[in-house]
Amino acid sequence: QVQLVESGGGLVQPGGSLRLSCAASGTFLRINAMGWYRQAPGKQREVVATITSGGSTNYADSVQGRFTISRDNAKNTVYLQMNSLKPEDTAVYYCNADSTTFSGYFMNNWGQGTQVTVSS
Repeated sequence: QVQLVESGGGLVQPGGSLRLSCAASGTFLRINAMGWYRQAPGKQREVVATITSGGSTNYADSVQGRFTISRDNAKNTVYLQMNSLKPEDTAVYYCNADSTTFSGYFMNNWGQGTQVTVSS
């Protein structure tokens, strides 16, 4: 079983920056792809950025050029550096990770979410 613990959310002014972190712990053979999703009030959860275990990345068009996803495989941790934040980036940000169990099963795991609020 995998536990994902996010940190780094908070209140920031427009144009500011935040860095989110998500550490995976528990019992698993390996962590595969990881990613960040977000859900604003009244909206569906959407993908923000993903990164494979090999470091290949993908971004939503809305954050391309402003957000950077990275990971430390030794620490099973994924990061999201968010720059030039806009009010429309306000949402609960969720960490997601694909994992492989010792039995060879593939699992998908979610963190509890961290609030990011962009407001003056």
